[in-house]
Amino acid sequence: MIQDIFPKKLNNSYREEKALPDDNMMVFDEGRLFLKFDETSGEIIFPTARSLGETVENFTDNLTYLFSIDDEKYFLKNENTERSENNFAAEKLREYEALTLREIRALKTMSKDKVFAAYTAFHLWKWYSDNRYCGKCGEKLVHDNSEISQGKLPERALFCKACNNKIYPRINPAVIIGVTNGDKMVITRYRRGYANNALIAGFTEIGETLEQTVEREVMEEVGLHVKNIHYYKSQPWGMALDLLAGFFCEVDGNTEIKMDESELKYAEWVKREDIELQPSDYSLTNEMMKLFKNREVE
Repeated sequence: MIQDIFPKKLNNSYREEKALPDDNMMVFDEGRLFLKFDETSGEIIFPTARSLGETVENFTDNLTYLFSIDDEKYFLKNENTERSENNFAAEKLREYEALTLREIRALKTMSKDKVFAAYTAFHLWKWYSDNRYCGKCGEKLVHDNSEISQGKLPERALFCKACNNKIYPRINPAVIIGVTNGDKMVITRYRRGYANNALIAGFTEIGETLEQTVEREVMEEVGLHVKNIHYYKSQPWGMALDLLAGFFCEVDGNTEIKMDESELKYAEWVKREDIELQPSDYSLTNEMMKLFKNREVE
């Protein structure tokens, strides 16, 4: 899956760090991320101050530390700053391509850690972008440094000095559901967005357990009752700011599918051997379909 980058490891602890000339700069433009892709080597390359022909000092106040993967550090280029500072090396930035996460996912790349970095950076970019001002009083938010002032480790939080409101990154719980009936599984395709095979999925609502979300989503999308719900594995999925929880379950009673046509364009019982997997191994959905297809789960 996308987070399986072993032996490399993500360190998502927030740190008050200044960038070095060769640290990765995650530059977003309306959700698209600037990068270079070398088709020969399969490598993904993100901008750095050095590659943009600039000194780090020109960006010191405009970069926010995101995370590290092993010794590689990643910084976010803040959107709410003037682009007039040397025009943010605009000429050099044109050498990079701005891609959506779905376009990055489709790259035939060996840089799995870079794809994971892109998804994780998108999650944080979206949070920072959506939380520039306090939702309670409207004042501008700043990074919360209270932990540092009290001698504790810093945490990733935004703070309103006017009303003391503190905001943490948002994570949406959601489920991926493998509904089985003997040697068959319900395979779906979304009406909009991702075009390949998928499983039933949905967000957890207020007051629900994850298991209740499974029951509700299966009923809403394909009109089936389920039993023997059991947890499989979880996955961070920055594209939708999700933490996905995968569940397998069995159909309970009537097996006739009644598809929600507003959400899906396809939903059918498919035999193990006929399941067509997704083109990449990034998703929890694909891993669950593969397990069932290969008879590694009943």
